[in-house]
Amino acid sequence: MTRIFTFILPLILCCAIAFGQASATSAGKKSSEKKKIVFIAGPDSHGKGEHEHNGGSTLLAKALNDSLPGVEATVVHNGWPKDERVLDGADAIVFYCDGGGDHLALPHAPYLDKLVQKGVGIVNLHFALEVPQEAGKYLLQWIGGYFEINWSVNPVWEASFASFPDHPVARGLKPFSITDEWYYHMRFPADMKGVTPILQALPPEATLNRPDGTHSNNPAVRESVITKKEPQTLAWAFERPDGGRGFGFTGGHIHKNWQNDNFRKLVLNAITWAAKADIPQNGVPSATPTENELNALTKRVN
Repeated sequence: MTRIFTFILPLILCCAIAFGQASATSAGKKSSEKKKIVFIAGPDSHGKGEHEHNGGSTLLAKALNDSLPGVEATVVHNGWPKDERVLDGADAIVFYCDGGGDHLALPHAPYLDKLVQKGVGIVNLHFALEVPQEAGKYLLQWIGGYFEINWSVNPVWEASFASFPDHPVARGLKPFSITDEWYYHMRFPADMKGVTPILQALPPEATLNRPDGTHSNNPAVRESVITKKEPQTLAWAFERPDGGRGFGFTGGHIHKNWQNDNFRKLVLNAITWAAKADIPQNGVPSATPTENELNALTKRVN
């Protein structure tokens, strides 16, 4: 019996050590895996300098890859990926594309909904926030809000941001002002449950000088801005009940705005947060792109 024990004990110890080493290797591999972020950029739909979805996505993805060792960002150019396997293992998906009835995500909403249920973060930039009202349920569930026609409006105006909430997405931001096609009076849940406004501003009354229309003006928005003077939420973070994350950003119409360090940092922070990656204490750093770099991005992807 003693001989058997003497023989088996070293064997058990060796197995335990090997198992421990394998577990440590597995844990180490898991902890070192990069967060996968996939940009889905729609075709550029306006003249040069506006709605440059491809160039803007390329710029943001490069900034993430250059600044965050724990992130791997890729871009699908000019529409829905031909091979959906590019989305396998994604921690966050960023939509920067035209919206409305032609929103490229609409035909794939059930597929995306399954990814969201698995915890995939969703980020919608600018026009990608607009979907038909019957599809609004998806964006309410995924990112906590959307642009609803005959309710939300899309004027071009200068918004000023003097303060920010205590939230990871706002790390490193300093007060700034910038002109963009800032959508506002977005459709949110009645109780704003799960929604944290990141950018808020009170639009000037001049933004409502257009006639009533699907995107321009309506009685509800006039009451909110002119009568009640309610600050409007222009960017927000959303924590889903299942722990997943979403982010909506109404700016992004004007390509050169990516040169604004605060504007760019906010979106980089938000994408990082949606993927559940670590955001540096001073926010995601990135080099300010030059005019030549902005133009080169446009030429390269079109």
